[in-house]
Amino acid sequence: MLQDRTATAILEEAARVLAEHRESASLSDIAQGAGVARSTLYRYFPSREALLEALAERAMGELRARIEQAQIDTVPVPEALARVTRGFIATGAKYVALAYLSPKPSGSDELAINAPMTRLFERGIEDGSLRGDLPATTLLAIYGDLVQGAISRAAQGDDGVEPTSAAVLAVFLEGAVATNEPQVRAARGRNRG
Repeated sequence: MLQDRTATAILEEAARVLAEHRESASLSDIAQGAGVARSTLYRYFPSREALLEALAERAMGELRARIEQAQIDTVPVPEALARVTRGFIATGAKYVALAYLSPKPSGSDELAINAPMTRLFERGIEDGSLRGDLPATTLLAIYGDLVQGAISRAAQGDDGVEPTSAAVLAVFLEGAVATNEPQVRAARGRNRG
């Protein structure tokens, strides 16, 4: 029990310190922030790579849990996307450093995330809630890029999870162009002629 709490404290502090300092974060900084000796940190994570692998596994575990909690197979596609978007942004903001580190930790199992999301996008194409002229994998990639950019903003504290999630969904589901604006209609007319 104590070992689990110590490992958890180290990983939580690693996520925080790495988000703040990225590559310049030291294991000493992480150990100090977690309230453990550096030797204790090394007992749990014998190298920086081992720590990053564990952090990536933890992040992927949280993302899998968010997908499960969202019950994406039981609600309409737009609601399912709203639920997972909030979960992805909240979790991603916590582990934002993983996106910036090179080389990337290899312990992350993206298939566990991509498979249910691909099924969700395929269902959206089938039921007409998502456009059908692009494959589900392309829509998922575009959605993923939008979420990844939003995670960076949420991690910087520019906006909270809810407003950031709402912005991602609005742009993804409705687009960024205001079609009822006179300037947009005029510009479209100029571009056609």
